[in-house]
Amino acid sequence: MDPVKSAIWCIESRFASELSLEDIAGVSGVSRFHLSRAFAASTGRSVMRYVRERRLSEAARQLANGAPDILSVALNWGYGSHEAFTRAFREQFGLTPEALRASRDLASIRLLEPLPMQANTSITLPEPRIENGKPMLVAGLGGSFSVDKVAGIPALWQNFAPHIGHAPGQIGHTTYGVSLNCDDNGNFDYIAGVEVSDFDNLPSDFARTRVPAQTYAIFEHRGHVTAIKQTYEAIWRDWLPKSGRKPGEGPTLERMDQRFDAATGQGVLEIWLPLKD
Repeated sequence: MDPVKSAIWCIESRFASELSLEDIAGVSGVSRFHLSRAFAASTGRSVMRYVRERRLSEAARQLANGAPDILSVALNWGYGSHEAFTRAFREQFGLTPEALRASRDLASIRLLEPLPMQANTSITLPEPRIENGKPMLVAGLGGSFSVDKVAGIPALWQNFAPHIGHAPGQIGHTTYGVSLNCDDNGNFDYIAGVEVSDFDNLPSDFARTRVPAQTYAIFEHRGHVTAIKQTYEAIWRDWLPKSGRKPGEGPTLERMDQRFDAATGQGVLEIWLPLKD
């Protein structure tokens, strides 16, 4: 069962009523954690952000049709006050509900239409290898991102590049992108780094994390790194549901060795997805 397709169906058929991530994950047949990652990889937004944007888009249609009472519209779409509704509406559309009702011009804003419910993954993943990964320490430059705002990750790698081979206590020449502290809203921390023997003597601006011993499914992404979203989508949307395995909640690793050319972004990059034993 495709969890993203099931989630979109659930949302589109029920988003006018109270709906939680737990409800949507239950219909989709996977955990909240799994659904959050699959939906983000496929759509570029979190599950509940999609719910919120769809509700506000339908509220905008009502306002453009001349709804007489803005508070009633707000309450109908799950907002407890005029102020909360106005704040969310302005954040999404860049104008107030009153302004849209006055202009009745939907062409001036960008509505979110229902996402297609058919799977559009165009790649077939080779079967991953399963390995028990050792615990290790990773240090480098870090930042906080969200599934719809990942444009800063290449710059993070660019800034870290001069440190590769010179980080105190560095082990080997392999680099690691570590995604951790993921939440249900699509926010996560990312470290562009290397394995180190200890955290002593590291530059003060280095982020650091302890990667525990984990069982991994290891996938190869081949080609340019900018197409990695397709590989993640195929993992979360296709491979995991069919495999019967459950994702672990530890850090996910992007491992780059001599087969990957950082200067061009071409080559082989491994995605190490933690699994529950």
